[in-house]
Amino acid sequence: MWHYRGQGRPPFAQEPGPGQESVWDYPRPPVPAPDGRRVRVLHGEQCLCDSRAAVRVLETASPPTWYLPPDDCELAGLVPVSGGSFCEWKGRASYFALRDAPQLGAVAWCYAEPSAAFAGIAGFLSFYPGKVACFVDGERVKPQPGGFYGGWMTSDIVGPVKGETGTGGW
Repeated sequence: MWHYRGQGRPPFAQEPGPGQESVWDYPRPPVPAPDGRRVRVLHGEQCLCDSRAAVRVLETASPPTWYLPPDDCELAGLVPVSGGSFCEWKGRASYFALRDAPQLGAVAWCYAEPSAAFAGIAGFLSFYPGKVACFVDGERVKPQPGGFYGGWMTSDIVGPVKGETGTGGW
């Protein structure tokens, strides 16, 4: 049972400083939020995406997941991988590997036909910052803990966040 839905921070939540956001102020169910900061995704010297038209998905207890418009991404560098997943909020996701480094497995995903609430991210790509280098306004993103999640940890986000040790009961 999910106990927190963004209406109030739990006692263990970190207090955000100036210019920071608490993941405990994000809503549940999640919401899309356009963001004009420059986002770059690199694999070595290869630029996979460069955009100022990202959409962050904000959800209680998780760092934002960034979705990037396909027109700003180098789609020829990606190949579909088998399998998929289903999000109760967004729908069915498809995954992609790097054409030149398939051994990394899935590095990105998208929702080709998301639910109505997320129609604005149809076809947008999100990348795992633990597998490729992701940057927001020049800051290197850290991956959300836990391996499965795709949230982007930046210095303006405070938690604790889902995926860290001991968070399974949230």
